[in-house]
Amino acid sequence: MILVNKTWGSWAQIQKRFRWNIPEYFNIAHEVCDKHTAIRDEVALWYETAHGHEQSFTFGQIQEFSNRFANALIDLGLTRGDRVGIILPQRPETAISHIAIYKAGGIALPLSVLFGADALKYRLEDSGTKFLITDQSRWPTLEEIRDDLPNLEHIIICGGAEHDQTSFWDRLNAGSARFTPVQTRAEDPAFLIYTSGTTGPPKGALHAHRSLLGNLTGFEMSHNFLPQAGDRFWTPADWAWAGGLLDGLLPCWYYGIPILAYEGGKFDPEKAFDLLEKYQIRNAFIPPTALKLMMQVPARERFQIRLRSVMSAGEAVGGEIIRWGQTHLNLTINEMWGQTEINYLVGNCAEILAVNPGSMGKPYPGHTVGIIDEQGQVLPPDAVGEFACLKGTPAMFLGYWNQPQATQDKFIGDWCTTGDIGYRDEAGYLWFMGRKDDVISSAGYRIGPTEIEDCLLKHPAVAQSAVIGVPDELRGNIIKAFIVPTRGHKPSPALINDIQQHVRGRLAAYEYPREIEFIDELPLTTTGKVRRIQLRRREMARRDRKS
Repeated sequence: MILVNKTWGSWAQIQKRFRWNIPEYFNIAHEVCDKHTAIRDEVALWYETAHGHEQSFTFGQIQEFSNRFANALIDLGLTRGDRVGIILPQRPETAISHIAIYKAGGIALPLSVLFGADALKYRLEDSGTKFLITDQSRWPTLEEIRDDLPNLEHIIICGGAEHDQTSFWDRLNAGSARFTPVQTRAEDPAFLIYTSGTTGPPKGALHAHRSLLGNLTGFEMSHNFLPQAGDRFWTPADWAWAGGLLDGLLPCWYYGIPILAYEGGKFDPEKAFDLLEKYQIRNAFIPPTALKLMMQVPARERFQIRLRSVMSAGEAVGGEIIRWGQTHLNLTINEMWGQTEINYLVGNCAEILAVNPGSMGKPYPGHTVGIIDEQGQVLPPDAVGEFACLKGTPAMFLGYWNQPQATQDKFIGDWCTTGDIGYRDEAGYLWFMGRKDDVISSAGYRIGPTEIEDCLLKHPAVAQSAVIGVPDELRGNIIKAFIVPTRGHKPSPALINDIQQHVRGRLAAYEYPREIEFIDELPLTTTGKVRRIQLRRREMARRDRKS
């Protein structure tokens, strides 16, 4: 089960000795659930809500429930390769749905509970989703867009199904507890996660069953050679993203490690300490923004924390967070870097590698990461270029859903490009400097400007818009929108608030512009494209004048 052997020696020796061994047939559901016959009576999942409801589930229960739900999906007409959307927070039904979909040969489509109508409609329509699993709170939004989704045949409601709605637990309980998982090849598709871009709407990154294996060397090492006796895991990261799913839920269960699901809405740093103490969490993935909030909690010392490892990713960690972790958590936080298309590529393992604050670390075993120029040539140490990953890692996605050209454009020869710019130093550490494109990194979310700009244009007061990221001490960056108002609309605080709420209600809460500036005209190229780089330079100059 363990991919990296600590006894192999140093980081360099581990990298040299490691080899992938990908079987022809591999199914995520078997590897994270069904194979755990020896620990079927042990806890797989703790579940707690903000209202104080608590439950626990064993591996045996997860196997039975996923068997029943797989049968239920097939009874409803699921066939191999059908897409099944999941719009749920961290809760048991989310995990059960994933396992059942993989068992039945479907393709899971995790979707954030923060998405509004427009964001959901695009992803469900583009993917041709046939089944959707959600809860009652999302029903009004889905009713609004359902007529525009001809492929969507069934909406299954978790908790409190009404009228003609299909109940998750009623369907599950009616299904047989016996199920033989579909035999899938390691190369067969398992899940589809949409990622933001800069030249159009979000693209669906399709991943194979093997992608779980591709994440495991980094998972083990970023948690200082997990699994160890007594390990138990929590992350506040939404399971709808690669971070929560591939950096938390699925790899934990691969190793038979219990994980905590907390359904509490907005991140509460004091509650985070409470959960870490109450469940005696030993391993955690906590994004930098969440760590910064935890740093502000008064009297942190009153919590009895037993953390053994913390991995952090999504934005730069920095020296201040590293020092705080060493002082208050008694450990060195391991930074990690990856993308939705190829996750868990680079990072630290403080147990055997000195952590240089500000550096992303080094490539984990099994991944070849280089700094390349625009022709795909590998650059020497200290030369600035684009981070890219060589083909051959099982962590790499299969391609973008129904977008062969976009998939082809992602590669330069055998290198999968990332859009992230930086350099490798003489010691082999990788250093991030910024984005090649206009993608905005805010509080761990990667946000493309196009979807927000399109949404802004639907507001009657917006004639033109352009979106950039601007520096923010807590979130790394926040979204700022430059808006040319339509005739008859005058800028005002009330109008700014109305535009912000317009975006929050249609896309996602993290995608609304926290700053809005009204301008007379946008800077354009000769072909009419917005020059966001000019807006970023303008914003930088304005902030320099203030400081």
